[in-house]
Amino acid sequence: YLGVMPAYSAADDALTTKLVTFYEHLKDSATPSHQATVLLFDPRDGTLRAVMDGSVITAKRTAAVSAIATKLLMPASAEVLCILGAGVQAYSHYEIFTELFTFKEVRIWNRSKEKAEKFANCVRGPVRVCSSAQEAVVGADVIVTVTMATTPILAGDWVKPGAHINAIGASRPDWRELDDDLMKNCVLFVDSREAALTESGDVILSGAEIFAELGEVLKGTKPALPEKTTVFKSLGMAIEDAVAAKFVYDAWSAGN
Repeated sequence: YLGVMPAYSAADDALTTKLVTFYEHLKDSATPSHQATVLLFDPRDGTLRAVMDGSVITAKRTAAVSAIATKLLMPASAEVLCILGAGVQAYSHYEIFTELFTFKEVRIWNRSKEKAEKFANCVRGPVRVCSSAQEAVVGADVIVTVTMATTPILAGDWVKPGAHINAIGASRPDWRELDDDLMKNCVLFVDSREAALTESGDVILSGAEIFAELGEVLKGTKPALPEKTTVFKSLGMAIEDAVAAKFVYDAWSAGN
């Protein structure tokens, strides 16, 4: 797939387009499934200001949005973090989640145990490698799904009541990471209703009702409900790339 994601933010003086390629590797590959480039333009005259590494920006901004959702939606005494998947997004989520939150235990599962063990050996803190997704999930307070799954790998009956799930993978209308039991018995938050209803197989195929966009919670027009079992379905928005790219460019310009 080739995605083109243009965005403009008057408030941030940012005009960008992200070009992202997405290839499903049938076997584990050294090449990332997603590769991206962000073009940053001058909104006044359209001049190209910078060509930026969109893969890094995508990894960082996606994890940052998940962290915001988690801060708002996770249970009050969250002690166990579970990550399903061991790719680029697993690393970026681990990095920001362990920086912002205090977990007593971090677990990881990946379809390739070798990749999960590599992850555990590469990150800063202790990580428990689990032999099954169920083993990783049971008892976890915060769960992050960052897989290339096309059928559900997370079952609702494994999930601790009151847990919070960040669902990052399954970005196609016919792909799933979460089963119907979980989707229909959670409070569902999304980054964009419009995107979720056209792009997310987890939302479309389960028929789950969207409770709120994350922005509505941030603005205070919808409650967070951290006492409930919550799912944040993340698909990514072009405006996130625009704001992140402008932030990087401004920081670079100030130091140059």
